[in-house]
Amino acid sequence: MDKAGLGEVKVGFPDCCFSVGKNWFRYRSGALIIEDGCFLAVKTKSAPHFYTVGGGVHMGESSRDCAVREVQEETGIPYEVDRLAVVCENFFTGKEISLEGFDCHVIEFYYLMKSRGSRELRSESYGWNHEREELTWIPLEQISTTNIKPAFLRTRIPEILAAQEIIHIINDER
Repeated sequence: MDKAGLGEVKVGFPDCCFSVGKNWFRYRSGALIIEDGCFLAVKTKSAPHFYTVGGGVHMGESSRDCAVREVQEETGIPYEVDRLAVVCENFFTGKEISLEGFDCHVIEFYYLMKSRGSRELRSESYGWNHEREELTWIPLEQISTTNIKPAFLRTRIPEILAAQEIIHIINDER
């Protein structure tokens, strides 16, 4: 037991991620990439839903630098940040194998990336579970009917793209 009496604290180094008992916390950065009216999403065979390009912020790394790094790692293409678009406090109950039954709390910074004018990708990315990540361009008009997480992506993409300020979202799926 640690000094605070919380039990064993597990750390996901180098990511800013830890668990205490059945609670799991992560600091994540995601990229909102839109080309030619399509949104770039990621999926693995075992995941029941799509998700954004992105990942855990490393210790000592800014969320912006994380977004740029993760986009390069997952797409094989260097993208530049346009602006910070969304800060999301994401609460959910874990359903995937390593998080099943955990109460999850993820702080996420979503960056809108500058368009490159091309949907060309050179992906060789594997997810946290060592599964190949498949990148898919989803037409914006189909986002509302796509199983994508976090859920706000299905309903708020037009608002996010039009906004001039950062949008704060509390997404609670517990």
